[in-house]
Amino acid sequence: MTFLLWIKSDAGKERFVLEATGLEAAYGKQKVLHGLSLRIAAGRLTALVGPNGCGKSTFLRAIMGFVPLTAGQVTLDGKPLPRDRRALARRIAYLPQEAHCPDYLTLGELVELAGFARYATFAGPTERDRELFRSALRTVGLIDLAHRPVNSLSGGQRQRAWIAMVLAQDAEIILMDEPVNHLDMKYQYATLGLVQRLTREHGKTVVAVLHDLNLTAAFADEVAMLADGRLVAHGPVEHTVTESNIARVFDLGADVITHAGRRICMPHLKIPA
Repeated sequence: MTFLLWIKSDAGKERFVLEATGLEAAYGKQKVLHGLSLRIAAGRLTALVGPNGCGKSTFLRAIMGFVPLTAGQVTLDGKPLPRDRRALARRIAYLPQEAHCPDYLTLGELVELAGFARYATFAGPTERDRELFRSALRTVGLIDLAHRPVNSLSGGQRQRAWIAMVLAQDAEIILMDEPVNHLDMKYQYATLGLVQRLTREHGKTVVAVLHDLNLTAAFADEVAMLADGRLVAHGPVEHTVTESNIARVFDLGADVITHAGRRICMPHLKIPA
């Protein structure tokens, strides 16, 4: 049985840039999204959390048109999403779970690829584009490494490199599928701190798939909790990261405490007899 909890932050004040209504999608005969509806508020970091296979990544891929919908729709500022890929890329940037590039590609060249959606036919980057590239590299702290091959960078630097690429795309909305996957604790916090600054200092709207509830509680403004392709709870951290919701979504007992103004999730340990 699925429960739905809808909570509005600062009721009536949000601008919802993305709205999914009744989304249904499947991989072959395996249905993944079951009437999922979710509104994304502008200028905020919304975390998608839930167990593996619950539809988090599929939701992002459906927005990008990589997974065909069998029902429902996604609107951008109240209008249907652009069908033209370049037009969509001007509004929404997407960072998948696994990103790869050729060994010869430098960081500067990778970031330049982000401007493709803005280039005129047979034209290259303008001076404004080049300033966006430099600004993106400065934002992620890699401006001095533009000449380095991407694959020669450390894991944390590579993740910041991909964030620089989506930032240089200059889209208002950024979708990130597990942006801290495979990173150690230091770089998880550094990367999500950077993502958080994109919303607070650059006005971006970010939707990120996260697995760690403590990272979610530390950095997210809004949390959307999914289970079995359905929305179970949505709202501010303090109303969503709760013991009852964790039990519903993850089938896991946990204590949620507040320390230094931050919610901390402490799962109950089950030690075999």
